[in-house]
Amino acid sequence: MSEPTNPLVPDVVLQGLLQLVQAHGGMVSVKEAASGRYLWANDPMLQVLGVPVDRLVGHTDLEVLPLADASSVRAADQRALGGGGVVTGEQRFERQGQRQDYRTWRCVLPAAGGQGPGHLLSLWWNDTPARQSAQQLQQALAQIERQHGAMEQMRRQQAEGIDRPSELFRREHFEEHLRREVALSLREQREFALVLMAVDRFEELRSRQGDAAVKRVAESIAQLMRSNTRAMDVLAQLGEDRFAILLSGVGLATAYNRMEQLRRACTSQLVVVEGRSFNFEMSVGLAGFPHTAETLDDLSQAAIRALQDARKRGGSRVTLAPIRLGDGSMTGQAA
Repeated sequence: MSEPTNPLVPDVVLQGLLQLVQAHGGMVSVKEAASGRYLWANDPMLQVLGVPVDRLVGHTDLEVLPLADASSVRAADQRALGGGGVVTGEQRFERQGQRQDYRTWRCVLPAAGGQGPGHLLSLWWNDTPARQSAQQLQQALAQIERQHGAMEQMRRQQAEGIDRPSELFRREHFEEHLRREVALSLREQREFALVLMAVDRFEELRSRQGDAAVKRVAESIAQLMRSNTRAMDVLAQLGEDRFAILLSGVGLATAYNRMEQLRRACTSQLVVVEGRSFNFEMSVGLAGFPHTAETLDDLSQAAIRALQDARKRGGSRVTLAPIRLGDGSMTGQAA
C-alpha cells in the first residue's frame, strides 16, 4: 500500500518523517478507527506483528494475532479512541518464550470534515533492551550490596575477636573437624548438620562459559557460604564443583532453613566474566547427627545420597536425608 498522505503536507515531508522514525527503530501503523482494520504499516511493525503486508492490510488484530495479543492491542486502541489526542502506554508480547516490551503512542486522526475519529495512528518503540539493561544493573547493584554486607559482617567478627580462615578448608582438614564434632556431639548430647553442595550442570557451564567462569563461580559460592553461615561453622571446597559445610550445634530444621536461604542466594547471584553475565544453581544434600546416622561414615553416606537425590529431582533444591526413628525405621525425604 502507498504511504499515507495529507493534502496539506507535502509528500516529501511525510517521507522524511517516516524515514526519521524508522531510523530510530520506530514501528508505525494506521487503522480505521471504526473497524480497527489495518490500512498500512511500515516494515518494522510488520516484523513485530509477524505477518506480511498482504495479510495485514484490511484485517483486524483478531484476524492476524494470537487472541491474548489481539485483545491487549484492541483494548489499548479503544482507550486511545476514547481519550482522544495522543495517548501513551505499554505493549507486551510473548514470542517463543521471550518477552518483548514496547513503549507506545497512539494518536486519533479526525475523519474527513472533522466529524469524529477517522483513523488511529500508532507508533511503537522496542523497550526490551533498555529494560534488560536496567534489570542487569539492579542485579549488579544488589550483588554489590550483598558483598558489602558480607565484608561488613567479617569486619564486625574481626573487631569482636572472631575470625575464620580466608580460604575454604580442603577435604582432609574438613574431615578432621567432622571427627571432632562427632566426639563433641556424643560427649555433650548435641546436634550438628552436614551439608554437601554441588553446582548443577557444571560441565555444561564450563563448556558454555569457560574455565575463568568456573573459577568465578567457585569464588562466588565461597563468598555466599561465608555470608550465610556463622564464624563457628566450618566451610570446605571438596572439588571444582563440590562444597561442604559443618553447621555446629544446629538441628535439621534450622539447617534446612539456612541452606534454603543459601541456595536461593546462589540462584540470584549474578556472575560477571569479561563483560558476560550469567547465573548458576546449586543442589544441596543435608544430613544431621545423630538423627540421620550414629556414625560419621553413615552420616557422610546419608548426605551423599541426599545430594544425589536432589540432583536426580532436577537440581536447585535442598534435600534432607531420612531421619531415624526409635524403632529403627526411617522417615521419607523432604525437599
